[in-house]
Amino acid sequence: MISAQAWADAQRLWDFQQMGHELRPCSVAIGLGSHDLGVADTTADLYRRGVVPLIIFTGATSRTTRDRMPRGEAQHYRERAMELGVPDDAILVEPRARNTGENIRFSRRLLEERHVAVSSVLLVSKPYEERRAYATARKLWPEVEWVSASTSMTLTDYVDSIGDAHLVIDMLAGAQQRLMIYPQQGFMIEQLVPEDVAAAYENLRDAGFTSRLVADSADQD
Repeated sequence: MISAQAWADAQRLWDFQQMGHELRPCSVAIGLGSHDLGVADTTADLYRRGVVPLIIFTGATSRTTRDRMPRGEAQHYRERAMELGVPDDAILVEPRARNTGENIRFSRRLLEERHVAVSSVLLVSKPYEERRAYATARKLWPEVEWVSASTSMTLTDYVDSIGDAHLVIDMLAGAQQRLMIYPQQGFMIEQLVPEDVAAAYENLRDAGFTSRLVADSADQD
């Protein structure tokens, strides 16, 4: 049973992750691979709306995706986007990245190899990782402008789509922890964390929502 306080704390973290960026045309979209095919759906929708002329899907497999996406996250995203009407020649696949930092570095390398001129990037992630993805991208590729996007939905709707409320709150706590410890390790830019957000994270940690937390000196994931 999840307490009302835990739900309130989770909502605070969810709201903080939303960057609230205004969508605008960008040189390319980078869809970050994960267990969530909604990232592919949203990236495809933005392509069809003319926001970007080119998509990169990036991601290998992880312990949470190897069974559902045996051909790799990026490849499954590509197949999904094509089902939704995106032409094959508008999609690049980066199949090796195993963390957010590699997503950005390897995608940049692929674009440079293809001689794609990039001044701005639409970064599409899971809703609860918008800010984390943005902070990582700004650190690793500061020369371009970044616009964050994710599937527009409520925390309740996201929990329903995943089917495991405790897991979703664990993931929210994990994303928030990384925002606070990774800047000191050089993985992302510093983000100002309001006191109530930090308190919400601490409440969830102390309440046992810890399965997605990492050691303070852990490698990036």
